[in-house]
Amino acid sequence: MIKNYFLLFTMILLSLSCTKQPSKIEYEINRDWKFKQVNKTEWLRATVPGTVHTDLIDNKKIEDPFFRINEHSLQWIDKVDWEYKTTLQISKEDLQNENIQLQFYGLDTFTKIYLNNQLISQTDNMFRRYTFEVKKYLKLNDNELRIVFESPIKKGIEKYDSLGYKLPVSDNDMAEIGKVKDNKKVSPFIRKAGYHFGWDWGPRLVTSGIWRPVKLKMWNKFNIKDLYVKQNKLVNIAELTANVEVEATGSLDVDISILVNDESVKEVQYKLEKGLNKITVPFQINNAELWWPNGMGAQTLYNIRAEVVSSSYKDSTSRRIGLRNIELVTEPDSIGESFYFKVNGKPIFAKGANYIPQDIFLPRVDEKKYNEIIQAAKNTNMNMLRVWSGGIYENNIFYDKCDEAGIMVWQDFMFPISMFPYDSTLFKSIKLEAIDNVKRLRNHSSIALWCGNNEILEAWNKWGWKKQVVEEQSQSIADTLWKSYKKIFHEVLPQVISQYDSGRTYWSSSPSSSMGLVSSLDSGDAHYWDVWWGQEPFEKYSENIPRFMSEFGFQSFPDFSSVRKYTFPKDWNIYSDVMKSHQRSNIGNETIEKYLHLYYKTPSDFESLLYVSQLLQAYGVTYAIETHRRNKPKCMGSIYWQIDDCWPVASWSSIDYYGKWKALHYEVKNVFKNFILSLEHKSDSINVFVVSDSLKNINAKLVVDEMGFDGKKINHWEKEINVIPNSSKNYLVLNSKELYDKDNKGKRLLYCKLIYNNKIIVDKIFYFVPPKQLDLPKVNLELFVKKNDEEILITVTTDNLAKNVFISAATEYNFSDNYFDMLPNSRKVITIPKSKIDNIDNIKNSIKAISLIDTY
Repeated sequence: MIKNYFLLFTMILLSLSCTKQPSKIEYEINRDWKFKQVNKTEWLRATVPGTVHTDLIDNKKIEDPFFRINEHSLQWIDKVDWEYKTTLQISKEDLQNENIQLQFYGLDTFTKIYLNNQLISQTDNMFRRYTFEVKKYLKLNDNELRIVFESPIKKGIEKYDSLGYKLPVSDNDMAEIGKVKDNKKVSPFIRKAGYHFGWDWGPRLVTSGIWRPVKLKMWNKFNIKDLYVKQNKLVNIAELTANVEVEATGSLDVDISILVNDESVKEVQYKLEKGLNKITVPFQINNAELWWPNGMGAQTLYNIRAEVVSSSYKDSTSRRIGLRNIELVTEPDSIGESFYFKVNGKPIFAKGANYIPQDIFLPRVDEKKYNEIIQAAKNTNMNMLRVWSGGIYENNIFYDKCDEAGIMVWQDFMFPISMFPYDSTLFKSIKLEAIDNVKRLRNHSSIALWCGNNEILEAWNKWGWKKQVVEEQSQSIADTLWKSYKKIFHEVLPQVISQYDSGRTYWSSSPSSSMGLVSSLDSGDAHYWDVWWGQEPFEKYSENIPRFMSEFGFQSFPDFSSVRKYTFPKDWNIYSDVMKSHQRSNIGNETIEKYLHLYYKTPSDFESLLYVSQLLQAYGVTYAIETHRRNKPKCMGSIYWQIDDCWPVASWSSIDYYGKWKALHYEVKNVFKNFILSLEHKSDSINVFVVSDSLKNINAKLVVDEMGFDGKKINHWEKEINVIPNSSKNYLVLNSKELYDKDNKGKRLLYCKLIYNNKIIVDKIFYFVPPKQLDLPKVNLELFVKKNDEEILITVTTDNLAKNVFISAATEYNFSDNYFDMLPNSRKVITIPKSKIDNIDNIKNSIKAISLIDTY
């Protein structure tokens, strides 16, 4: 057998008769790899999966690209070719297998693959899986596998120069930082993650390498190639179809079994023919339990296994599915056309964020990181993540975690902001890429929608791309580019969905009103960027309410503990070269400062500025989310930009690169709850809304107290209310003249509570003026630390109103709550799992608390 390689699967169908042999064995080829720069002689140790950059880091050939401005000196790496190699040990027994295949799950991007110095193939698409028959190239004992990675920039320039006309491309392709000849933006010519070429929150580090596993598969007689479980009818008895693809080397009688959670539910006999056999096996699940999004119910998952058995051989494969029906409802109404998701027949308000790859170097994102980010979404009451088009079709584990957590996935195809040439070879590659990934992901219960592209339709029609092409090139070229757009997004991709995943909706572009129709607030989904890019105040969110908000957001800086990791003290100014380099928006730091002066007082030092920037971000984004939720059912989704970062940077993220939750992430935990209180401040009144995403009707008590910052009550209101399921309703109107006058607006607040079964299920502190106008008192915050068997508990007490209390300590782990407001003479307990802390004394000795008043 093959030696020195990790064995993934040695035996299949162990539960069957031991006289039957597994028809296939797969090994991951992940050891003893070496790499070098082509035309150089020094071979270095390599990690597979990995990238050239990370291998150079591991061999101490380059410095950390994220530290200070090291990124800028590493742009040479993508201009040269690289070579990887390893040796396969092949035995006589191995060579007796009928089929031996090399499987590449991810090659980045332009490669030539050699086995024993024979070219077996070339690749040009990072997003595809490639399988090659290699038995004829193999020999006994040592076999050299070698992969040459051609410079993506050189290949891109070749394609750029040969096209004959220019493609409109987003400025996020940072060719100038990349030192590309004549600043040529080559990203549209390469089927590769767009964010590698730079983005307004990311570095420009164009990688190469074996970024997903390489496997050797040997099989005899037959091989299960794919299993797709089609959900036909979901009632008490769920009716499904197992679509099994089986490769066979010849005609053969087999028994096929379908098992649900290891119990056989259907057995059929089938005669395999040589080649690919597509077999459909209807089956049922009795007493079916449905899968629900987070906050709506349980996430029941079933393990479906297909087994194929002949007289001598056996093979099996399994998929884990949730039984659910997700529909995108787009129907004409009194406003325009609806845009909302219906799950198992129930309309759902989508609450969540846009997701980008968690690292510029993709193989560094391990299971722990995937688990942390999905749990961070689940624990903050999200039910949707949008996998954005400039990254990747994520690893299987991402969707596994979403299935388990009840996080629906809006899945973009990988087409960020650019036009594409009309090229039949490109269209063929795109089709194969789409088939690969649709087939790989379609069994996941979390996938809610396939979306063609990000903002290309908007750029062509609203941003002036079409007009620019006509004026600077010709109408004929503009027609060609639009023809290419329609070919990809109106033909190739929807046809793939129709053929391979017909139960799901395809949406051609985000944002848009419909296929080929630009976005509006009355139909389809919207990206609203007048706040930030348009420099409009946060209050504009309440005037521009779409049917579904799939992008909006505001930037902040990371926590000071994170900034310290990539800077020196001399860099601690937001306009230092280092801080500016870790800010990729061309209006970034100035815009944060501009908005900060609108809503907050000027912080006294650098560390305070970072903290207040996070309060500012949370203030604006949660204002928008509340507005969206308050306006359901007109608006049925609020997906902010963005949940995570791919490197340490000032950005729109709510969790920084090092995993630290910003103020925004703590705040969305509150504003995404199933029940929220939302106060709408009009010129002469304040409307108290209760928003419910629950499917249950509840009788509750609404309590509102007006009080001073010293805790003294001024007014009190109580009202018994019936909270209607899945609704937003104004339950109480307060007269502004009875609440405040111009002299005391900054000294009073409303404390609102919704009480159900004698418990406060949600509460809210509401201020009449922005934070900069609050007349905040000095506060004395006291901290007490203790532990129990499972947690470390920090009790915080205050004598006066404390605004945005921030607790920090010597730990990388996030507290259960932070950046919170505290009423006068109140106490709050926050926790950390005991398992996350090595020594409680480290917490006791380092813990400290500040509030907004401490930044003046």
